[in-house]
Amino acid sequence: MKRRGLLLGAAGAGLALRAGAADAAPLAVLQRPAVVTPLASGAALLAAARAGSRIVVAGERGIVLFSDDGGQRWMQAQVPVQVSLTALRFADGRNGLAAGHLGVLLRTADGGASWALQLDGVRAAQATLDAAGDEPQRKHAQRLVAEGPDKPLFDIDIDTTGNKALAVGAYGLAFESTDGSTWQSIAQRLPNARHLHLYAVRSVGERVFVAGEQGLLLRSVDRGASFEPLASPYKGSFFGLLAARSGTLIVYGLRGNAFRSTDFGASWTAVNTGAAVSISAGVQHDDGALLLLAQNGDLLISRDDGQRFERRLAAPPFPAAALAVAGRGLVLAGLRGVRRVEAAA
Repeated sequence: MKRRGLLLGAAGAGLALRAGAADAAPLAVLQRPAVVTPLASGAALLAAARAGSRIVVAGERGIVLFSDDGGQRWMQAQVPVQVSLTALRFADGRNGLAAGHLGVLLRTADGGASWALQLDGVRAAQATLDAAGDEPQRKHAQRLVAEGPDKPLFDIDIDTTGNKALAVGAYGLAFESTDGSTWQSIAQRLPNARHLHLYAVRSVGERVFVAGEQGLLLRSVDRGASFEPLASPYKGSFFGLLAARSGTLIVYGLRGNAFRSTDFGASWTAVNTGAAVSISAGVQHDDGALLLLAQNGDLLISRDDGQRFERRLAAPPFPAAALAVAGRGLVLAGLRGVRRVEAAA
């Protein structure tokens, strides 16, 4: 299976599992809470987000850490699974979601200090089968059920109410929650006949954008009720979407490639990032700057709404997967734990 860059592949290697039969007992890692360890801040971390003034990071074996002082000190959260977590999103300072391997979706109502399991790969596969429409969709969903809960989720999006949420993942997995607690498959709504991996999902008002492997770009103009394919400017994989407050979209991925749209995906313009390695994450700073993170830890900074990016070299290089704004600075998460960068520019 193609991975979301080298970082996810590396983190997932330790959890490589043979798919079980559909009626087998849930895998042990779905039943065991994450081990609390003083070494957690040095673990492989793949996701980062801000929950109000708190910073939350997550990664291998269900490790979730949170900091209330901008990344100076970290506390480990209570997590009910030992599954690598790949994405974090918060609706506000308390309510948020985490997604990860084995189809896991977790929810928090206390700013990431404790988490509850909402979905796993067994239920995810069955939900996909239940919602399947035509015969090709049913055959694909039946394979998911037969292969067991081994498919990861890669990204999530949540609105400010905390109720409307979307999650996407490997082999075209896509789910929606409208009540904040239950999830339904929406894979049948996406024009993705080859079941390409879906790496990113972002909402912009009534519009929803999905990006994935082999240049896949999809758009909904009705909050996810239906989707249409967009003409793609690139045939390589896209790993993320950055939706600026201005309405500008930046899609980014393999080998430093990034593209900018100011018309909600109708057209795209290549952006020279100066990066030669893949881009793994992007955020907008409180001061308006758009920030992309290369997998070697380099920061790509734009102060003109994504038209141009200036590369700031990591010193020393840091195998980076995610970043979150922390005051004037940033917190980077990667294969060697967390690093604080004191200033964004």
